[in-house]
Amino acid sequence: MAVSAVLTVAVGAVATSYGARELLHRQAAVARRIIGKPLGESPPAADRVWKSAYGDPLDLLLVGDSIAAGLGAERRKDTLGGRLAKGLARSTGRAVRLRTAAVVGSESSMLAAQLAGLPPDYRPAVAVVVVGGNDVTHRVPVAEAARDLESAVRALRERGAEVVVGTCPDLGALRPVPQPLRALGSRASRQLAAAQAAATLRAGGHVVSLARVVGPFFISHPDEMFSLDRFHPSGLGYRRTAAALLPSVLAALGLEDAVPSDLDLLGDAAPTG
Repeated sequence: MAVSAVLTVAVGAVATSYGARELLHRQAAVARRIIGKPLGESPPAADRVWKSAYGDPLDLLLVGDSIAAGLGAERRKDTLGGRLAKGLARSTGRAVRLRTAAVVGSESSMLAAQLAGLPPDYRPAVAVVVVGGNDVTHRVPVAEAARDLESAVRALRERGAEVVVGTCPDLGALRPVPQPLRALGSRASRQLAAAQAAATLRAGGHVVSLARVVGPFFISHPDEMFSLDRFHPSGLGYRRTAAALLPSVLAALGLEDAVPSDLDLLGDAAPTG
């Protein structure tokens, strides 16, 4: 799925000779066989009130692609939404009502439809957006993807929500993808992440660079951090991703004065269960 589209990005960017194109085609075919699609398209259903005994529920919205939806987690509590809801409840002493609008396979252009599907009177306290990987793999122009994200952040802000955007993960962490294909995907994803950060700040949102604060774990410990398809995060991968996002969620809600630095969030290089 994604690997064949990354190939197209690579060919369009640098492959000018017949030999280079053939090499990238062969590499993409190998990567597709290795990665496969064992997870299907349906992540665990995690929408519920988490820590309901705390009372006074706070509304948390997840918007974006398969990472925001939690594909790769085996249990609902291990999805990104479940992890964030539990962490937010512990930090605030309030129950957290999770709603997931994210859809597997979404590009930034599809965020508008996700928001349009919400009840008109729905007012989340905070929304977390993770999107971008599919924009890279489907060759969506960076400026176009960033513009769609900015529009979505503005729309969420108009609903009264604080917004935290986890920028495009580094596709260079996909070890089954051989070089030079992997390096080209990495460069494209980092370019998009930079544009997403600028767009989010313009729209009044908060930014977390997933490539910086989570990417090193996926590169150094791929067996633990990736799920069976070797493309989406595992339960542990989502735990690390939620831990990277939560400080900014709390800061957006005015519950933290400062967000930890990237080095603080990275901590020990070894992931823990």
